[in-house]
Amino acid sequence: MKLFHSDHFVLPLPAGHRFPMQKYRRLRECVALEPGPFETHEAPAASDGELALAHTPNYIASVAEGLLGAAEQRAIGFPWSPRMVERARRSVGATIAAARTALREGVAANLAGGTHHAHADHGSGYCVFNDAAVAARLMQAEWHRARRALLRVLVIDLDVHQGDGTAAIFEDDPTVFTFSMHGAKNFPARKRCSDLDVELPDGCGDAPYLAALERALDEVWRRHDDAPPGLVFYLAGVDVHEADRLGRLALTAAGLAERDRRVLAALRERRIPVALSMAGGYGSDIEQTVSLHLASLREAQASWAAWPAAMEQCRA
Repeated sequence: MKLFHSDHFVLPLPAGHRFPMQKYRRLRECVALEPGPFETHEAPAASDGELALAHTPNYIASVAEGLLGAAEQRAIGFPWSPRMVERARRSVGATIAAARTALREGVAANLAGGTHHAHADHGSGYCVFNDAAVAARLMQAEWHRARRALLRVLVIDLDVHQGDGTAAIFEDDPTVFTFSMHGAKNFPARKRCSDLDVELPDGCGDAPYLAALERALDEVWRRHDDAPPGLVFYLAGVDVHEADRLGRLALTAAGLAERDRRVLAALRERRIPVALSMAGGYGSDIEQTVSLHLASLREAQASWAAWPAAMEQCRA
């Protein structure tokens, strides 16, 4: 299973900054020790033209040329630097590469990504460019160019924070369905309307979470009866874990694994390719956060390994 990373491009963050930049390098190091067939690749940088599929030219130029104001940088949560720009481009590039691979092989992943708070004309919440939005639009364009057909896209966002940027970018686009399940009282304070939003109370644990997920997925499939998606972007945030500093929910590691298993099984049964991104994870213990992300990747690898059999069954 192919994994794409951009952790060589590290932001020079001030001491005490709460964004866990080091988790991405640690995740790649842990993946390298796994016995399973993981294959890692450094991500290419997304071009201005690719970014413009989901972002305004003025915003792209402001980021690229260091013209973001102090308030814009505070909203993003990162000080501007050339490395910030390069990392943001490559985070998008990793999801683009994962999506292309998923369309060929069934499952692939970005070892970072999930930058769902980035809007068309501004960044927010540690998100500069919206990797899933750019990749979705690019995959649709490439699919149409190659096949003269429409590629419908589904975004399954299970980060603890609502994917407000993704919802805003696609709010008038019927070809991309956005589903976000998140903490009701968590960031952002002002939510945007996804095609399907499920809000969860503080302290929500495994059983009610998984029940809500089952109901939501049933609704997603019901709304796609006539026109199923051809590609899914799955934001597998682990900030729903009980030990996360920013999450306020109470899933256990076992509950998280079951969440991923159910989502991936549902996609595999429907033969829908999926590109995963790691999204949020802000535990005080960085090694615990990395282990939770690694568990998501193990579930993805198991689904990838079962993909050829699923396709044979489809052809039969």
